[in-house]
Amino acid sequence: MAAQTDPSPAPRPPLTRQRVLDTAVELADRDGVGSLSMRKLAQELGVEAMSLYHHVAGKDAILDGLIDIVFSEIELPSGRTDWKDAMRQRAVSARAALRRHPWATSLMESRPTPGPANLRHHDAVLGILRDAGFSIELAAHAYSLLDAYIYGFALQENSLPFGTPEETAEVAQTIMAEFAAGTYPHLTEIAVDHVLQPGYDYGNEYQFGLELILDGLDRALGASPAGNSRAESVKGSAKAADLKETGRPP
Repeated sequence: MAAQTDPSPAPRPPLTRQRVLDTAVELADRDGVGSLSMRKLAQELGVEAMSLYHHVAGKDAILDGLIDIVFSEIELPSGRTDWKDAMRQRAVSARAALRRHPWATSLMESRPTPGPANLRHHDAVLGILRDAGFSIELAAHAYSLLDAYIYGFALQENSLPFGTPEETAEVAQTIMAEFAAGTYPHLTEIAVDHVLQPGYDYGNEYQFGLELILDGLDRALGASPAGNSRAESVKGSAKAADLKETGRPP
């Protein structure tokens, strides 16, 4: 009987820009973006480093591409919903993306040559705000405030020394064991009566802060001339619709 030969190895998928960037995302997720280099990326892909330059101009281009991928994972706000719902949806989706890619938090607004997903995202958010009656200045304020909260919370959440309720309780108990009872009464109170309670999740703080910001922006919009004009326009449209439906004024 003839000896069986090993089957030929599966052909390696062709090297493309998308494959380079997808692999770079995997490396950054695994080892951190600081460890990313052209040489290491080439080793991961099983090619020579020079081969990468046929698809990306260099490390800066890779970082641009990585951030564009993260922006593409954030759900774009829809103009068919209320602006607060759209901003809430966007903020929740952004936090989820930054939890998947914690290395991206400090890079999201740093790219001097943003990609199409990055630009599309910014344009969509501003469009929702402007269509809701935000003036240019107030839209800029709102965008800056929301991003400061989203990125700031992500940075803090990703740097915490715990990730699960069990780890949270362990860290809190370890800290409390280092000082005598009564030394820090307010820290002890919040640890015992809040952090160590069943169901505590630091991530729940995100929604609380987000709602405060959205309510504050809503008040700012209502107090602005553009917001008042839009409110009157919406009220007038509602009256017209009611008149058309019932045949009598509201």
